[in-house]
Amino acid sequence: MKLATWNINSLSVRLPQVIAWLADNPVDALCLQELKLVDEKFPHDALKEIGYHAVAFGQKTYNGVAILSRSPLRDVVRNIPGHEDAQARVIAATLDTPDGPLRLVNGYFVNGQAPGSEKFAYKMLWLEALHRWLREELLAHPRLALLGDFNVAPEDRDSFDPVGLKDTIHHTVEERGHFQQLLQLGLTDAYRLFEQPEKSYSWWDYRMLGFQKNRGLRIDHILVSEALRGRVTACTIDRAPRKNPQPSDHTPVVATLD
Repeated sequence: MKLATWNINSLSVRLPQVIAWLADNPVDALCLQELKLVDEKFPHDALKEIGYHAVAFGQKTYNGVAILSRSPLRDVVRNIPGHEDAQARVIAATLDTPDGPLRLVNGYFVNGQAPGSEKFAYKMLWLEALHRWLREELLAHPRLALLGDFNVAPEDRDSFDPVGLKDTIHHTVEERGHFQQLLQLGLTDAYRLFEQPEKSYSWWDYRMLGFQKNRGLRIDHILVSEALRGRVTACTIDRAPRKNPQPSDHTPVVATLD
């Protein structure tokens, strides 16, 4: 089984890229972030034609998340229960597999803009709410994977310039602390289960030849519960879509489970 996450940065613009990628990489489930479209405009029919079911939580112009899967999804939850939020940032669903139900949680984490800003305070509250809810989700669903654009570079090696960017957004002690708290719930960063190439990133700025110079960050992650950890046989970053004409500034991350 293969699970993937990809911040697509406008599904209406990049639907052909998603369809082409799935043709070459027929994953069992793909979590998308930054749909930037309302639910009424979600391309269910186009995805059905290539064999994918989908559940979505959209929003005009901003945010939006979806889970695509080869099998139907059930028990769908949109946004963090008990946390009032006008932004479409979380969708969760259960995928039935031969080994039992698999709970997928797809999140487009808050960017936060800059430490000390109102948006950063919102990010901290959002992360606290996510942590509380995931504790309950893990009790109810031992086989759980949390995927998405976390907007956090967990360690210095996940940033192209950890010294120059120290204490800036994505690099702060507070953000990294919240990432560690997710791990302390019993989740594991699937990418770090394996030896990986140095300077491996999943996002590059459009400006200043960010991708060409590999000035990137690893901020897209797949975390797996203890029940899944031993099943993960690989986790990779697929840089190829970032070379497309009009690409997303993010690229897919894929985990393989035995």
